[in-house]
Amino acid sequence: MQVLKFGGTSVANAENINKVVSIIKERTAPIITGRKTIVVASALGGVTDLLLGAAELAAAGSEAYKDKLSIIEQRHLEAVKQLLPIAHQSQLLSLVKKACNEIEDICNGIFLLGELTPRSKDRISSYGEWLSSQIISAKLSAEKIANWWKDSRELIVTNSLFTAAEVDFTLTNKKITSFFTSSTGDLFLLPGFIAADKNGITTTLGRGGSDYTAAIIASAVKASILEIWTDVSGMMTADPRLTSNARIIPHISYQEAMELSHFGAKVIYPPTIQPVMTKDIPVWIKNTFAPADEGTLIESVSTKNGNIVRGISSINNITLISLEGSGMIGIPGFSKRLFEALSNEKINVILITQSSSEHSICVGIEEAAAKKAKLAVDAAFTNEITLQKVEPLKIEDGLSIVALVGENMKSHPGISGRMFGAMGRNGVNIRAISQGSSEKNISAVISTQDVRKAINVLHEEFFETTYKQVNLFITGTGNVGSKFLGQLQKQVKFLQEQLKLQVRIVGLSNSRNMVIEEEGIPMDNWKEKLQKGQKADLQKFVDGIISRNLRNSIFVDVTANDKVAEVYDQLLQKSISVVACNKIAASSPYKNYKRLKDLAREFNCQFLFETNVGAGLPVIGTLNDLVGSGDRINKIQAVLSGTLNFVFNNYDGTRKFAEVVKQAQDEGYTEPDPRLDLGGTDVMRKIMILAREAGEKIEMDEIDNNSFMPASCMQGSVEDFYAAMVKEEEHFKKLFEKANKEGCKLKFVASYDNGKASVGLQHIDPKHDLYHLYGKDNVVLFYTDRYSEQPMVVKGAGAGAEVTASGVFADVIRASKA
Repeated sequence: MQVLKFGGTSVANAENINKVVSIIKERTAPIITGRKTIVVASALGGVTDLLLGAAELAAAGSEAYKDKLSIIEQRHLEAVKQLLPIAHQSQLLSLVKKACNEIEDICNGIFLLGELTPRSKDRISSYGEWLSSQIISAKLSAEKIANWWKDSRELIVTNSLFTAAEVDFTLTNKKITSFFTSSTGDLFLLPGFIAADKNGITTTLGRGGSDYTAAIIASAVKASILEIWTDVSGMMTADPRLTSNARIIPHISYQEAMELSHFGAKVIYPPTIQPVMTKDIPVWIKNTFAPADEGTLIESVSTKNGNIVRGISSINNITLISLEGSGMIGIPGFSKRLFEALSNEKINVILITQSSSEHSICVGIEEAAAKKAKLAVDAAFTNEITLQKVEPLKIEDGLSIVALVGENMKSHPGISGRMFGAMGRNGVNIRAISQGSSEKNISAVISTQDVRKAINVLHEEFFETTYKQVNLFITGTGNVGSKFLGQLQKQVKFLQEQLKLQVRIVGLSNSRNMVIEEEGIPMDNWKEKLQKGQKADLQKFVDGIISRNLRNSIFVDVTANDKVAEVYDQLLQKSISVVACNKIAASSPYKNYKRLKDLAREFNCQFLFETNVGAGLPVIGTLNDLVGSGDRINKIQAVLSGTLNFVFNNYDGTRKFAEVVKQAQDEGYTEPDPRLDLGGTDVMRKIMILAREAGEKIEMDEIDNNSFMPASCMQGSVEDFYAAMVKEEEHFKKLFEKANKEGCKLKFVASYDNGKASVGLQHIDPKHDLYHLYGKDNVVLFYTDRYSEQPMVVKGAGAGAEVTASGVFADVIRASKA
């Protein structure tokens, strides 16, 4: 014997019912002598909601209930007309009309009384399954497939707890066994969801109860299999509405299925498993709209698939209630009284956790019951609250539960650590934790706004061994920014195949426009997307990043804008890593620099700014490695301005100094205002950043700047700057000639020596490590305890859009892999 159950979407309309009939035909042909097939049907999709909605409107005194009843009647009449030949319609149309008239009479009574009781709710909601099963039975008969319709209320006996009746299995099993053993038919149609108490009054088994009906019958007749046909191809590793990478679970155990269904997996109604589990009856979840798909098979022992975790699920609308107080410590009975108070108000407890100090008990309940729970618990502990032995019940709402489920988690160390670590790295704060000794389920209570991110992070951690998704929000699409985007586009395939990183551009902004697309901005037409975006607003862009709350998010600042640097703290506090080409934050007052570094540590994200010194050269990374490995930085000597090195390598007195500076600007080596380079400000920032990374607390005004620039050149606009340099040409020529006469080269050198920093123009003789430095190269010499005689040298191109972009790219990869 086999039992087939079809859900609401499977029987939503005539088209879908035809698919159901095809499946029934396939499952019952050829008929095996003595083999019975029992089909349990849900109401047409959405009809139960319409029925209850009509009843609620009637109780509220609104005649709008008649509109809902009209929709219900029309849907059923249309289904009959589309499914049956005209010659076969009359009897069923009359049955539908009669049922709809009865529904209207009940609603009229509710309207007049202005009251909707649980008993009335059960009565009115029972019509959905009753009608749908009659229609399917008639369709089968019209197809000349013999079948027998049976009212489930004559088989399933419950108590009188209306809307959530409890089954009397002794009586129910006896009735079901008696009926099916005495019946000679091979195919039966039954309405799901509905039952009756011992007085024959209609009850229901709770929303989703059609699954339960099928399981009760399958258990009673000891069916060979229970098939549940729905609109998805089985249970999935996570909710596909939350993560696009969710996949079908082909095999799962009863216990795992119960855990997942309890924690929000909507494919199967939670109580369904128990009746079939006791009889070891397999349950097969199948897709009505893709019947060839394998689906999910639920059995006593599931096939191992190599995954420790079987699935991830969640429940929303959770409230945490906490009973706390020093008067609880060592005193028996507090837990009993708490749960008694909740039980008396019929409040279901979803999750329990208690600290070992016995100072507090924390319980997760449905959000709708929170006020009732507070009143009940505070009343139960009135005396203790008055004596200040316990505090009034604390309530925290806006929460959800995320759960990992899997029998293979048992005795596997590190699963909890991986779970909490993955969420922590993405800024998902955990409010409470619960794990049973069976180790089949690890649950964490988190903010509801973090559920999507948490599900994706956990799915990536436990199921997606192929790649890690990284979401970039980039501000600044000028020279360096556009080069970075170009490099990223070329490397996308390499990053995914070799580094297992799926890097997506989700947000772009420049000084004019901004665009955020959660599904990703195509890298081959980002310019067009940005051009068509909305007007740029930095705070709105930041708010958009934070509100989307995407996992593995990185903010990339490729500007020199002080306002952009001021938003880093907002992002870091939301565990969004920051990669800054912009030097302003790292060279801001030490207090702010340290705060940003501390925020990154506190919120498990990265604050990286390698390109602040030496463009793409690994200067800061090398320094961090030296310090991290226990070395001490005693002295730094460096040529840190690619601009100044280019200028002094190309100026020999034959061309005006201003012309060489303009060439450097035109080739993209200078800051937007070249005076930052030539005046030494940019180099001061860089040596200060290196000193800070070496552990020194230092500010800009503590750095000596021996500037070679005349004061007249540092005033007015950039145009005034160039005009002044032309007038001061003799000054620059003298500087060159003096150095040349001594056989030296001019280099603008930054120095840090045991806590003191300075920058200035120096004569460098041929024996010095800084002498052989050409073009726009930078060089940094680190003198440390380990490198005391021969310094650690980092040397190479220290300016240019391509190398700077590559440094930004490298930081993005570091942040992605953290």
